[in-house]
Amino acid sequence: MRRALNTLVLIGLVVGALGPILWLAKSAITPTQDTLRDPMALFPHGADFANLRTAWVDLDLRRYFMNTVVIALGSWAIQMIVATTAGYSLSILRPRFGRVIYALVLATMFVPTVVLLVPLYLTVLDVPVVHVSLVNSFWGVFLPAGASAFNVAVVKRFFDNLPREIIEAARVDGAGDFRLFWSVVLPMSRPVLGVVSVFAVLAAWKDFLWPLIVLPEPDKQPLSVRLPNLAPVTELDVFLAALLISAAVPIVFFLVFQRFFLRGGLEGAVKG
Repeated sequence: MRRALNTLVLIGLVVGALGPILWLAKSAITPTQDTLRDPMALFPHGADFANLRTAWVDLDLRRYFMNTVVIALGSWAIQMIVATTAGYSLSILRPRFGRVIYALVLATMFVPTVVLLVPLYLTVLDVPVVHVSLVNSFWGVFLPAGASAFNVAVVKRFFDNLPREIIEAARVDGAGDFRLFWSVVLPMSRPVLGVVSVFAVLAAWKDFLWPLIVLPEPDKQPLSVRLPNLAPVTELDVFLAALLISAAVPIVFFLVFQRFFLRGGLEGAVKG
């Protein structure tokens, strides 16, 4: 009885998680009339795969797709640089006021993002010292993404659990701070780098509010910002096909890199 109940719960969770995705995939190749007449039909009546091509070509998804890829890769690079260098400094180099700095970094996690929008936008509008505007520039999206206290905390925690014997042996062999970071610490940190990469790319791919604010020019907007603007002037089946294209990439990305994500989580749990 208990096993049957567990099986039913598992099936319910799977259906709840995959149901919307499968419905989107079905509706993306279903004519609009069929979707409106019977939206919960299990199989499409007369599948029309041309919807995907129409969405890609007529809606110019190629441009917005590439914008999203550029934003995701740029945000990933900035977040990786900030998280690894900050984690290395706080965990391995251990500066004099490292604990205070780390506490201040963690404190930013309790500040609502909405509270930071106005000062962050004013900063991007006129960057201090250099007095350059990053509005309508991908850099205006990249740089704020690097200020992720969560990533710094995750990487630092992982670095704290690295074997100190290996680090000390590298120092005895004459490794400087940069060589120790590049040749010893990073190669041992692939699991956590995979975890941070998954979080960074998925967060950048689905981000809506900040790109909407800092990228008002349509030609530079990502899919998450542009698709809602196209919804009122696009056929339902074509719009659902565009949503499927937008959703497919992060799903495939996670499936490809899930082993790094799961391995990083398991190793962190075991070491913790």
